[in-house]
Amino acid sequence: MIEVNNKSLSGYKFIDLFAGIGGFHLALSSLGAECVYANEWDKFAQAVYKDNFGIEPEDDITKVDENTIPDHDILCAGFPCQAFSISGKQRGFEDSRGTLFFDVARVVKAKRPKVVFMENVKNFAVHDNGNTLAVVKATMEQLGYTFYQRVLNAVNYGMPQKRERIYMVCFRSDLLNKDFSYPKPFKLTRHVEDFLLNDESMVKDLYVNRADTFYNDTKDDKYSNSSIRLGIVNKGGQGERIYSTKGIAITLSAYGGGVFSKTGGYLVNGKPRKLHPRECARIMGYPDSYKMAKNKNQAYKQFGNSVVVDVLQYIAIEIGKTLSANEEAKSEEKILTA
Repeated sequence: MIEVNNKSLSGYKFIDLFAGIGGFHLALSSLGAECVYANEWDKFAQAVYKDNFGIEPEDDITKVDENTIPDHDILCAGFPCQAFSISGKQRGFEDSRGTLFFDVARVVKAKRPKVVFMENVKNFAVHDNGNTLAVVKATMEQLGYTFYQRVLNAVNYGMPQKRERIYMVCFRSDLLNKDFSYPKPFKLTRHVEDFLLNDESMVKDLYVNRADTFYNDTKDDKYSNSSIRLGIVNKGGQGERIYSTKGIAITLSAYGGGVFSKTGGYLVNGKPRKLHPRECARIMGYPDSYKMAKNKNQAYKQFGNSVVVDVLQYIAIEIGKTLSANEEAKSEEKILTA
């Protein structure tokens, strides 16, 4: 999570749908925005969200009357990727019915926020030959919003993890005179080793000592902005690969097996181990003050499902700039027409 002096979202209110453990909340509140409502169906994530933010997320968005949701300026949603039962008809709002995106759309229709900020897996951009994304775009345009989308990789925004996600930003069209731009990528300066815990007592149980561990001839002495595979355990399947801490992390996952499941293995002090949940939190942009789930399995799952806070912050900064630019443009119009 980046330290920001920018409070360009001060005075704005946001809601957090499919809130998970609060990545959007951390990002927007760091810029001064106020969360007025959260929704998350998973009871373990609900507990972590409340523990950190003092807000108890409402359960099951499909059963919530959209008119009861507080008024807000920004709607955030990392909605799950569901298959849209369409055949390229692209009828927008009608085609989105039966999916969880429909619940986002009906809230947008009822509350008319200034901005809709959504995130999904990279594959969402090409799912069903692009028809899924086309339906989301058509729906938002039908509701009166200008739609932007781009796939961004966390490694290009200061975080040493290959995590590509699609970020969709929609502005209510009556507000938009000045265009929105996604944040520009920049060179990575930190690697996995910069995110590791110093306390060996916290990670001693994570080391793996097995006879079927094999290393390749790759030297572990140079930094890279890619992952560096050093070896394998067993047959080298997913969750059985060992990487250098001088490279970047593989994509953290909520699921998967293998001795290094969910995090991958890393050679630390000459021995391979998986990452600790706190190290996963750091690589996802969560500060050390963040209160994780006490159950390690839940913590791994939650961070594997989460958004990278830093990437959201950089995008939210650009959202703030666009809102400010358009407010200034509107003020100038009023002066000229007065």
